[in-house]
Amino acid sequence: MAFEWFIGTRYLRAKRKQTFISIITVISVGGVTVGVMALIVVIAVMTGFEADLREKILGVTSHVVLMRHGEGITDYRALGEQVEEVDGVVAATPFIYTQVMLKSASNVSGAVLRGIEPQTAVRVVDLEKNLTEGSLKALEEPKISNSGLPGRAGGLVPGIILGKELARTLGVMEGEVVYVISPRGMLTPIGQVPGMKRFRVSGIFKSGMYDYDASLAYIALSEAQKILRTGDKVTGIEIRVRDIYQAASIARSIEDSLGVPYWTRDWMRMNRNLFSALKLEKTAMFIILTLIVLVAAFNIAGTLIMMVMEKNRDIAILKSMGATNRSIKKIFVYEGLIIGIIGTFLGVCGGAFLCWLLAQYKFIELPGDVYYISTLPVRMELPDVVIISLGAIAISFLATLYPARQAAGLEPAQALRYE
Repeated sequence: MAFEWFIGTRYLRAKRKQTFISIITVISVGGVTVGVMALIVVIAVMTGFEADLREKILGVTSHVVLMRHGEGITDYRALGEQVEEVDGVVAATPFIYTQVMLKSASNVSGAVLRGIEPQTAVRVVDLEKNLTEGSLKALEEPKISNSGLPGRAGGLVPGIILGKELARTLGVMEGEVVYVISPRGMLTPIGQVPGMKRFRVSGIFKSGMYDYDASLAYIALSEAQKILRTGDKVTGIEIRVRDIYQAASIARSIEDSLGVPYWTRDWMRMNRNLFSALKLEKTAMFIILTLIVLVAAFNIAGTLIMMVMEKNRDIAILKSMGATNRSIKKIFVYEGLIIGIIGTFLGVCGGAFLCWLLAQYKFIELPGDVYYISTLPVRMELPDVVIISLGAIAISFLATLYPARQAAGLEPAQALRYE
């Protein structure tokens, strides 16, 4: 064992007359522990929130959307097969996207209507996991319902799946009737008449995102083509990729493969503002909470300065025996690093334990009318823990430099003059 390390550890174990220094050392360790613990918990919550939000968005929207400038896509089946041959693409499905008016027996609401092919859509977006009632297969299976109850469907009608909040706004439940009113109607002698068609509510989904749940409605692709009078044409093609973080590069590969007039848009570009805000908030919280560790670093510096004053005689004797300035510096640097490492280790353990408690027992509840989640999402990631730990140890190291320099600059003759 190097004598610098041996002496540094001995100095941390204060004698009875140096109890005050020992207490300050404990406080310094506690400051680093609290700072690291707070950083780990807050960053884990922010990471969990971002991951949860990403999961909910990708539960409704695809990774990449392919569209055509100026008009819809007619040869979408052949185009979909061509897209699936691009490296990194898992599946593709056509869709129709438009805005309509939904009318029920009791209310009217605007909505975003999406026409999908249920058999291929499930390969691109996992819509079924969000369904609380009904199934996607019901979209392609028009049913006859003659219940005789007010608002219930009578006759052969196709299905429609509504978001939970949209169904609540319209005041409908599964099996009841809604009318889809499209601005693309028929041209009559009195002018343009909006198209209107009756649908049966065959399912209700809840994505967890209020904007989606309050505005989205799904019908079969063929029914959307009929009500919009587009013929065998779609708005675009939704694409699922193998690695969601490579969606932008895969989208560029698709554009290069198809050329003009086709263009793509990936999920990161569509939600760039939202995720940029979350990233900025996460960075800001990291910087703010790092100040706690900086406060602890001042405690470390104060502890070492007091120890240098207390150990003037010992430092002078060590120098008289041949210890160099570099060795004296190492003694106090090791002391500060020991405080920082112990505090960081305890902080990581405490932060991991708190994150486990939050994830396991979910004892912090959030108001459902404000947030789309009921409990705090927690997700610890190893890179975050490593960055926080190395940052705390680095700050502790910087706090030792001034006291160590003061100790190394002590003159033995001056320190032993009155001994």
